[in-house]
Amino acid sequence: MTVISNEKNELIPTRTVTGWRVCMDYRKLNKATRKDHFPLPFIDQMLDRLAGKQFYCFLDGYSGYNQIAIALEDQSKTTFTCPYGTFAFRRMPFGLCNAPATFQRCMTAIFSDLNEDCLEIFMDDFSTFGEDFDNCLGNLVKVLKRCKETNLVLNWEKCHFMVDEGIVLGHKISSKGMEVDKAKIEVISKLPPPTTVKGIRSFLGHAGFYRRFIGDFSKITKPLCSLLEQGRSFEFNEDCTKAFNLLK
Repeated sequence: MTVISNEKNELIPTRTVTGWRVCMDYRKLNKATRKDHFPLPFIDQMLDRLAGKQFYCFLDGYSGYNQIAIALEDQSKTTFTCPYGTFAFRRMPFGLCNAPATFQRCMTAIFSDLNEDCLEIFMDDFSTFGEDFDNCLGNLVKVLKRCKETNLVLNWEKCHFMVDEGIVLGHKISSKGMEVDKAKIEVISKLPPPTTVKGIRSFLGHAGFYRRFIGDFSKITKPLCSLLEQGRSFEFNEDCTKAFNLLK
């Protein structure tokens, strides 16, 4: 996290890009794959359970997907081509439709007795907490011990230990409760008016992430949502402009 100042001279914690992930085009493989419907946690419920605690430890898995081995007989299915030949993954890559469900199932299995008690898990983000320093420290010991037992590797550069606030899934969590992440709001506030249906969907997705903080969200977005109706011509009129600016 790097703290930068915006145009209003406010300090905004921002994640810096430290590397890139390779993502293969597995659309044909995904089409032939039997879908795994293992559920991801409900973000709202997870954040509600995290908010209001005194101390937190935010842990992050190191290249999470790549820690899960692919069965030898299935490795050939991940083969991809490049100028140097064909290669296959021995570890789960990005781009597979069942990768998120597989990873979440793995994490849930590892931390089944700690999950929703002293730990919240969303993919490779683990958040443990405590009502006081000693309680949080004891919970951290349990989690790290389980990581060691199961060979789950953490990325120490993204881990934060014994802090009183932090960013979780685009929300600032602390003993005071829950707030929006200013860095995300900074991005949304600078978005230009959408010019396509795809742009409308993208903007509503961004704004909808914080709909719990916006009163009458459905009423405000009605003019924008009407542009998504099947067979309707795209006309970004004055009502849409008002709704767009009000949401921002």
